[in-house]
Amino acid sequence: MEIRGAVEADAERLASMTGAPTDVMRNLIHDRTVRVADDGGVEGFVSYDATDRTVHVTQLVGDQGLCERLLEEPTRFAALEGMNVELLLAEDDDTRAVIEDSEFDEYGPGPQFDGTRTIRYRWDDAE
Repeated sequence: MEIRGAVEADAERLASMTGAPTDVMRNLIHDRTVRVADDGGVEGFVSYDATDRTVHVTQLVGDQGLCERLLEEPTRFAALEGMNVELLLAEDDDTRAVIEDSEFDEYGPGPQFDGTRTIRYRWDDAE
């Protein structure tokens, strides 16, 4: 499985994985850092951006093993830059199991989106 930077041609596949319009995914590829897991086709992806001292994971899609590998991308970047990583997940998001088994810690409640409660998770470089 290769982890690579997303290209515009990946937008349609990312849209099918998320239910978002293709144009939205194309904009995501242009506006954020997007890394995809490619095994002859895109199987998962992570998108993130950095502000101040924090890398914000904005989307994480894939099975448990892929999500673990994909999270290495923003955490590696953050470690090199002396930053932390934060992400929000809905309380009922299946990805929570991956996050809770990782080096991320629950950091409190996040904002609500369309009435859905979220949980904020944070990763701090221990080095």
